[in-house]
Amino acid sequence: MGPSEWEGMMGIAQKVSRVFSDSVRSRGQSYFAKGRVALTAAKVGEVMARVRGTAKYRVRLRVRGGKLHVSCTCPYFGPQGEPCKHIWASILMADARDLLQAPPVRPLKVVSDLPRRPPADAGAAIPVLGAPPRTGRPRPKDRHDRGGAPWSNGGREPSAGGSAPAKPVNRGSKRLLVYILDVSATLAQNQVVIDLSRRQRRPTGEWGPLKAWWHAPGTPQAKYDPEDRDLLAMLDEAQAAALAASAGVGNGVVPGAPIEQMGTRRYVLRHDQAALVERLARSGRLRLRRTEGEDDPPTMRWDDGPAWRFALDLRPELGGKRWSWRGSLRRGESRMDLAEPLVLVPGLVILGVGRAARFDDVGVMPWIVRLRHEKEIVFAEPQQDIMLGRLLAEARVGPNELLESLRFEEIDTTPRPCLTLRTPRQNWGPGSDRLLAELEFDYNGALIPAGRTTPLAVSTELGLVIRRDTRAEAQADILLFELGFRESKDPRVDPGTMELPPKRLAQVTRDLVQAGWRVEAEGKLIRPAGEFKLAVTTGIDWFELGGQVDFGGQELSLPDLLAAARRGEAMVTLGDGSMGMLPEDWLKKYGMLVELGATDDGNVRFNAAQAGVLDALLAAQPEIRVDAAFQKVRESLHHFEGVRPLDAPAGFHGELRPYQREGLGWLDYLQKFDFGGILADDMGLGKTIQVLALLQKRRARRQAKGPSLAVVPRSLVFNWIQEAARFTPRLRVLDYTGPNRHALRETFRDHDLVITTYGTLRTDIMELTQFEFDYVILDEAQAIKNADSQAAKAARLLRGRHRLAMSGTPIENHLGELWSIIEFLNPGMLGAGSVFKRYAAGAGLPDGDRSLLAKALRPFILRRTKAQVVQDLPEKTEQTLHCEMESAQRQVYEELRAHYRAALLRKDAAELNRSKIEVLEALLRLRQAACHPGLVDPGRVAEPSAKLDMLLPQLAEVVEEGHKVLVFSQFTSFLAIVRDRLDQEELRYEYLDGRTRNRADRVERFQNDPAIPIFLISLKAGGLGLNLTAAEYVYLLDPWWNPAVETQAIDRSHRIGQTQHVFAYRLICRDTVEEKILDLQQKKRDLADAILSADNRLIQNLTRDDLEFLLS
Repeated sequence: MGPSEWEGMMGIAQKVSRVFSDSVRSRGQSYFAKGRVALTAAKVGEVMARVRGTAKYRVRLRVRGGKLHVSCTCPYFGPQGEPCKHIWASILMADARDLLQAPPVRPLKVVSDLPRRPPADAGAAIPVLGAPPRTGRPRPKDRHDRGGAPWSNGGREPSAGGSAPAKPVNRGSKRLLVYILDVSATLAQNQVVIDLSRRQRRPTGEWGPLKAWWHAPGTPQAKYDPEDRDLLAMLDEAQAAALAASAGVGNGVVPGAPIEQMGTRRYVLRHDQAALVERLARSGRLRLRRTEGEDDPPTMRWDDGPAWRFALDLRPELGGKRWSWRGSLRRGESRMDLAEPLVLVPGLVILGVGRAARFDDVGVMPWIVRLRHEKEIVFAEPQQDIMLGRLLAEARVGPNELLESLRFEEIDTTPRPCLTLRTPRQNWGPGSDRLLAELEFDYNGALIPAGRTTPLAVSTELGLVIRRDTRAEAQADILLFELGFRESKDPRVDPGTMELPPKRLAQVTRDLVQAGWRVEAEGKLIRPAGEFKLAVTTGIDWFELGGQVDFGGQELSLPDLLAAARRGEAMVTLGDGSMGMLPEDWLKKYGMLVELGATDDGNVRFNAAQAGVLDALLAAQPEIRVDAAFQKVRESLHHFEGVRPLDAPAGFHGELRPYQREGLGWLDYLQKFDFGGILADDMGLGKTIQVLALLQKRRARRQAKGPSLAVVPRSLVFNWIQEAARFTPRLRVLDYTGPNRHALRETFRDHDLVITTYGTLRTDIMELTQFEFDYVILDEAQAIKNADSQAAKAARLLRGRHRLAMSGTPIENHLGELWSIIEFLNPGMLGAGSVFKRYAAGAGLPDGDRSLLAKALRPFILRRTKAQVVQDLPEKTEQTLHCEMESAQRQVYEELRAHYRAALLRKDAAELNRSKIEVLEALLRLRQAACHPGLVDPGRVAEPSAKLDMLLPQLAEVVEEGHKVLVFSQFTSFLAIVRDRLDQEELRYEYLDGRTRNRADRVERFQNDPAIPIFLISLKAGGLGLNLTAAEYVYLLDPWWNPAVETQAIDRSHRIGQTQHVFAYRLICRDTVEEKILDLQQKKRDLADAILSADNRLIQNLTRDDLEFLLS
């Protein structure tokens, strides 16, 4: 240490330290720290002590004439007067108590008093309690004392153990408050721990021993002097902050006792409260307890110099193969071993001599703690840079301020990404068919591996500390991910290694090099593909594609090339050992073709159902040769453009519109070629009617070899039955639903059409597979778009001579989901599901090839929109949709019906005539229950209802087709439930009821904003005066038995300015009062009007028979 600093910091101990060996000082320091030194007497310039070693030894210290005279009764001191550990421990004690004033000369000479041993209680010795004022040059004041009284012996705090006082106190005081820093607790908690103690003056005038003291924040201020009041206030504030952060751990409060009553004895200070220790030390009232049971801890003194700062010394060993780390404390030119301080916590360092100073851990306290514990940390060369980067990232200072022996250049630059590609070293096991990739970043020649999480990187060899451009590195990672790289799961490779399908190599290399990357492969020659010589041949029920590919003079058979493509490789090994790269254009043209087919005996084989796919994919390649048999198949496929319309068959009641006759002709075309197809017309164009016409045609021509099976959503079962009764009454239709359906299986062959639901299909699939149906028809076939669902799996198990799917959902945006439906219709047509989904979703299929796929599927999908057939449509189409209630809703309805039936039908005619209100209430409640149980019991609003089950899928379909729709109800509470369901489905809408303001704004948004396809309107608010011509579909959720009212609602859309056909649907629940009133409406129009309008004059005409009919 520097002279001036140690004079202020270490006192007499530093002046004589060179006389004592390192081992003697270390052992003496240990004795002092463990409290083995007890002062027995002191007078001016002289101190006597007893040191407890293997025995108790007496030590005498005297300052005379610029010399320190020492003696000890231990054998080591002996006749030669060797400086022993007992003398060093006593010097540290004297220095801590400031009992010996060293002259300013440095160094201080040490003289052994050999001729005599000081007696234990020398008569010349003066007890510490009665020690007179010290003479000689006073110790310089701390700079922060701000003019406080100079240190003097007279009037100081007495010390029962013989220690010198630290600051003047009032001799008239009867109590003395003492603050004790507990070293053991501080080290245990790694936070400064301050205990409160108090001394009581005895009648003799002497001070009694230290006793624990509890301070309560509410204690009267008169109990403490002003200095203590200030100190305690600061401690209370610090404790409150600590308690708030750590829930009061270590506060010294007796368990179960309120803090206000018990007070606080122990304060645990957070690291940011180190300044409070300085304040306590400057007050002269802070003691240092180094061991438990220490009766008279010495006073702590504050070092007013600059803060000590942590420094790290790095030393290479074994020629740089490993590095040694050692820590120290540094202040100016002074150094201190990291193990020397008694206490070292953030912000504070305490030396064994009772001196405290500020400490700057530069933000790396965990490293300091480790170095104090381990003395030295050794890292192998590969770890050195990683660990140093972590430490520097945590530090608040730069490397050249922190490091002792090395100098680094700090750089901040944009790196260049570097990618190294190689094949796995092990050519077996999982992942052996992938390219491995390692990413690094070049910072001025230093290669930093990707994946390190610290913001700093270090190259000790180049002397660089690199502030990494994490944004640029992250962008590089994102680019690799976008190009198809994924982290390898192979445990045999290094963490952070990525892998890439070899088929992506060519494109990846091109993209990365163009972006400025440095890309390295394993050095093999890579050849581009040249001419392709391909041909298609025909077998019995399959087609084969074969040929050769030229790679710069090296030919490769198509099977080998296709095998590489199937493995996902971008390169193949050629005969001369070089690598042939499959070009990007070839992959675009044939990649999907390869994966949809199956390699067989050196060729790619396609089954007969894939003829359309193969034709479309090869159509753009006229150089590909095809044999005569496949050419004939292609020509027959092309005849799709010439499908001729068919008239309605005999027995069909009604008239088919022109586009429906074309649909019937298309269905006949599919049947002739033994293909399945999707009828995908817009909703409302009569898909069901066209299918019924097909079934009637087959029945009339005796082509059907048994019944057909239609699988439909439950909400559509009755509508199918109703449509069949209306248009094809000769078809024998069986409703195969409900709990009593099992006995009906025996009658399947007695019917032409069996109708069931997707739920029944799932539960009865094993029984249904026992029958072979003529047609298997899926209505709303999007129900099986998830190929892994139970419904899809069950549908594929059904046996039918022909298969048909119906769905109004456009397929152009759902190619990935289309595989499941096509697999049901024509198994194997689109190859493996995972392959098709990946390509069709766009992950590997360009827009042109997606169009090619759509062309391949076009013969098997018939879709007409309203706009395409508008000339065949009437201006307005109205239809009643019947809904079937589930058991829970049916129970609610039946309970209400039974209740009102019992309440009303027991009245005689006169009483019934006087009960108009009760009758109207009964009919209203039943109508509400038919809409939704939540309208009669608010607790059921989350439950389903038959009308919602039918409405929501149709709304979703209409919206997806790009149309707008109006939804009317006279019950705003029902509209509220619909709103909630639309919110859950994330369908946007406008809303209008009698309380809505700014009606014109809402109408304008619905009319002109394409993002708002649905308008919910109450009867009273929207029945009149609104112009909503943007809507093409209208839904009436509850019947308005006055036809004029219904017409008014429909006419909100169908009026002047409407250029589209309007479809209007009214939803009716079967076997409810809604159906009854429809029937009654034909007989008693006036009665039906009265039920809605509460016309008292007409309701009086309601007979008991009418009421019994309504409630039946």
